[in-house]
Amino acid sequence: MTDRPLFPPTAPPPRPVTPGLYLVSTPIGNLRDMTLRALDVLAAADVVLVEDTRVTTRLLSAYGLKARLERCDDHASARAAETAVERITAGEVVALVSDAGTPLVSDPGYVVARAVIAAGLPVHPIPGASSLLAALCLAGLPADRVLFEGFLPPRSAARKTVLETLRPGRQTLVFFESGPRLADSLKDMAEVLGDRSAAVTRELTKLYEEAVRGTLSDLAADPRCQAPKGEIVVVVGPGEAEQAGEAEIDAALAEALGRLPPGEAAAEVSRALNLPRKPLYQRALSLKSSALKGRG
Repeated sequence: MTDRPLFPPTAPPPRPVTPGLYLVSTPIGNLRDMTLRALDVLAAADVVLVEDTRVTTRLLSAYGLKARLERCDDHASARAAETAVERITAGEVVALVSDAGTPLVSDPGYVVARAVIAAGLPVHPIPGASSLLAALCLAGLPADRVLFEGFLPPRSAARKTVLETLRPGRQTLVFFESGPRLADSLKDMAEVLGDRSAAVTRELTKLYEEAVRGTLSDLAADPRCQAPKGEIVVVVGPGEAEQAGEAEIDAALAEALGRLPPGEAAAEVSRALNLPRKPLYQRALSLKSSALKGRG
């Protein structure tokens, strides 16, 4: 058996890096998750906007790169946005990175991107590592419909208020959380959302990567979820669909009948509310008949 190289001996040639704002994804733990395109952009950048200069300096050093760094944290994002617009207008390449992962996901880079877009200047995403997507892959829960909520409020009352707005949804939920608050957050989720299937993922792509799976109440009581260290992403599966009431069904049918014949209206509402089509069709005929009598 012959040894195979760890990577292809040849790769597509790099494309020219033209002036604009480049949203560069960086590794969330494993430095080998850096992409070739991200390295091309960072090597060509006239300035790199960063959350923490120390973190980005270590990243660049790992690849033998040097760059001019300017802060873009919560306190400096407005000034960073002005800098980006000025530099790109002057024909420069501006890269923006977060401390780890994909920019604009729960970080201040959004302000910069909005300013550059408003100025009519080019913005380019450089895809790469994302704790959100990594957690979804690892959780083993449905990923066809997903709602990313980011960090929940730190206090229980406010946290429950937010969770209550998410309860009726029929999609998988994704949260960021800190270790000290994790167990309390899981308890509140179980209380408000119901005891859904969930996964707590931690230290994604790193040496001690971990995924703890179970119901929300089981996870809240699990010793591994009591103030663990590291970056944490919680994935919560969709809840059971609540049966639509008669008023909701009639309202949906009435709206659909304003656009469609009874058969098509019943089929549309059947898909939307996950209800059998045949009784909906009979109800649609009844509503249509009542409407015609009312006009007469």
